[in-house]
Amino acid sequence: MEDWVNRALERWPNVPALYGWLALDRRGRWLIRGEVITRPQIIDTINRNYAGDEHGRWYFQNGPQRGYLRLEVAPYILRVGADGQSLETHTGLRIERPTQALLDEEGSLLVVSEHGPGQLADHELDWALARLRAGEAALDDASLADALARPSDTHCGLRLQLGAHTLDVRRLDRERIPGTLGYTLDPQPREGEHAVVGGDDAL
Repeated sequence: MEDWVNRALERWPNVPALYGWLALDRRGRWLIRGEVITRPQIIDTINRNYAGDEHGRWYFQNGPQRGYLRLEVAPYILRVGADGQSLETHTGLRIERPTQALLDEEGSLLVVSEHGPGQLADHELDWALARLRAGEAALDDASLADALARPSDTHCGLRLQLGAHTLDVRRLDRERIPGTLGYTLDPQPREGEHAVVGGDDAL
């Protein structure tokens, strides 16, 4: 969090949190009440003050007020970095320490890193396919089909090479991913929490 945010929290510690106004879609775009935020200054501010709480709810800390976000797929959307080799989050954080790789039944790839869980952006899938191996062989259509057909929560026979890191890829059904990785797609106020609920951020 930026210093001005921390100072605001110290000055106004009991501002109610907002629910139902903000969202993050599968393309890595911030939305407010269903409308895509396009102003670079606002996007940069959200990027720098975005985090998850101890209950797996992700939020934008706007000064003293916390706005919880509905997530379409994951807390981060991952893109290929400018070097063409590394991954970074939609907020611009470079991934240095990937720890898990997951493949859902639709072929979406998720990577867990030091920043948290992120789904690879759809337009980056070719980049990932070139870095997936089936045993010692390059990935082919048959190996990918076999991996997708594996039961949920099993190793799918693939390995993902991310720089110096090699990750075994686990098949996991999409509906189980948030609970397994500890995040909430649609945050709600907890009992006794001071909150304002409203808006319509349908994706």
